[in-house]
Amino acid sequence: MNIALTAAEDRSYLVQSPAVAARFAALHARPVVLEAEHLGCEFDSERGRVTALHDLNVRVHRREFVCVIGPSGCGKSTFARVIAGLQPTTSGRILVDGRPVSGPGPDRGMVFQGYTLFPWLSLAQNVRFGLDMQGRAETQADREARQWLELVGLGKFADAYPHQLSGGMKQRVAIARALAAGPRILLMDEPFGALDPQTRAQMQAHLLEIWRNVDVTIVFITHDMDEAILLADRILVLKAHPGEVREFIEVPVPRPRSPAQFSTPEFEAVRRRIDALIHPAPEPGELARHEPLPIVRLTQAGDDVE
Repeated sequence: MNIALTAAEDRSYLVQSPAVAARFAALHARPVVLEAEHLGCEFDSERGRVTALHDLNVRVHRREFVCVIGPSGCGKSTFARVIAGLQPTTSGRILVDGRPVSGPGPDRGMVFQGYTLFPWLSLAQNVRFGLDMQGRAETQADREARQWLELVGLGKFADAYPHQLSGGMKQRVAIARALAAGPRILLMDEPFGALDPQTRAQMQAHLLEIWRNVDVTIVFITHDMDEAILLADRILVLKAHPGEVREFIEVPVPRPRSPAQFSTPEFEAVRRRIDALIHPAPEPGELARHEPLPIVRLTQAGDDVE
């Protein structure tokens, strides 16, 4: 596939202001907290053996915000599950602070797209679940849980139950619960995918504010280009079949970020580049080889629309 852009387009997403360049220099000077070394993951399916990830080599620095994006089936969620220790690797390894990952651990927290709260527990009890598992004293765990709920703006709902909350509020509780255990890395697998656009925008703003105030590295899985550019320091673009690294893009959009930047030249340049990587232009003659879709008419003759 041809993914080349014009010289101006190809150059523009690489251009960084002095402030952005200085920020990336400082970011790359931080310790590496997460590393994938020649990572591969295969599993059996109804169609046979599937290679979800192939030879991924990725390094993520402390307090970095990385978004992972790519076409459907590129292994985004598998990558997050491998980091979390929920999916075994076929080859290579994942390192957190230089130590190999062999299973789930408190150094990694995960937030899923679905609302994974315990419905029989109050919000405070949900957030303190990990603290209880760590053996914290009940009084201390309850105090810390309520502090985390304050951080996500839900302190006054500490004694409420999940069924009393909106979708966005439930995800804020899930984030607080994941962070309460003190992970080094917060994994988020399309956590805002089920939310309406307005709530999604609010949650993106909440997440950026939380990240600014918490010592945590975030790996965020998304299929939304605008969301990735809005949130990330760097965007890991994967290609599908098998899932491999296509490019690791440094986002030149200055921080702090807001939706007002969607129309800026930096934002649009990165969007063009990601779109070219995920949806490459067909080779000459390739469209002619595609068979047309069968169209079955289900309307009455003469009942046409213009």
